[in-house]
Amino acid sequence: MVGLSSNSEWLDLLKEEIIEPDLPICDPHHHLWDRNSHQPIQPRYLLDEILDDIQCGHNIVSTVFIECGAMFKNDGPEHMKPVGETEFVNGIAAMSASGNYDKLKIAAGIVGTVDLTIGALAGEVLDAHIKAGGGRFRGIRRAVAWDAADIIRNHRTNPPKGLLLQDDFRRGFAELGPRGMTFEAWCYHTQIAEVTDLARKFPETTIILDHFGGPLGTGPYAGNANEVFEAWKPLILELATCDNVFAKLGGINMDVNGFGWHQKSNPPSSKELADATRRYYDHTIEAFGPNRCMFESNFPVDKLSCSYQIIWNTFKRIASGATHAEKSALFHDTATRVYSL
Repeated sequence: MVGLSSNSEWLDLLKEEIIEPDLPICDPHHHLWDRNSHQPIQPRYLLDEILDDIQCGHNIVSTVFIECGAMFKNDGPEHMKPVGETEFVNGIAAMSASGNYDKLKIAAGIVGTVDLTIGALAGEVLDAHIKAGGGRFRGIRRAVAWDAADIIRNHRTNPPKGLLLQDDFRRGFAELGPRGMTFEAWCYHTQIAEVTDLARKFPETTIILDHFGGPLGTGPYAGNANEVFEAWKPLILELATCDNVFAKLGGINMDVNGFGWHQKSNPPSSKELADATRRYYDHTIEAFGPNRCMFESNFPVDKLSCSYQIIWNTFKRIASGATHAEKSALFHDTATRVYSL
């Protein structure tokens, strides 16, 4: 039984013909959860729900799960509780890998979370994640999305200002490299320089910038889209000089980005989305190159604004002028290489 999103009737107002339906895609950024009070659009998002989205005509061959605070252990040491999320997702990944649902591999890679401020003890938690992941665990995300404006919603973990720069955080971060684990940087655009500083300190550790580094469009940033973009551009260029950093292209349809798609009477078309956001994609691809960029759905979070069918049509419109090799990198190869799928 599929649990539909609360905006499913609104999303169903628009259907599009699939662009390039045979193009192989690895979706490197989605979530799975149940009873997630932080996501009122779709509080239940398990195997049935993600398959209902994915089986819309695009050729999704594999996916990567990204932590979202789901199914933590309810007992044992506090620092080990996030391992429960990896156990939960690995079960869904095993169901998918059985072939009983579809040929695609849901959660072929798993990214969990660790409180890195516990320093060297973070290594113990990473080892537990790796064991629980059954060969699928690839790294962690510890979000730092924070802004000084009270009206801006900070990440659910309530990170302090400057977390990436803290000595205790970096002692924990140092446990990633020796284990070949990746790090997802989810921040706001005002914090991108901190990601650059971290990347230069740990050049042997692969860092993935999520959601363009979170360009803000609400609160004090509302109505200042051009100013935000101009402030964001040089930060991306500087970050791209770090060879160990990769960029995820997507996650820009959330309410914090300020486009307000969910407040309109009809959902946006892929052309509308592409026209409104293309400059972020073009600049990031130019800065990093296709071999260090990957399109991401950020579902079901971006489902606030559009359907899975529409989001991938948007990406295909944005990449319409790319070569075959560039498209292969952007839609599949970069992600499968970074996450060793």
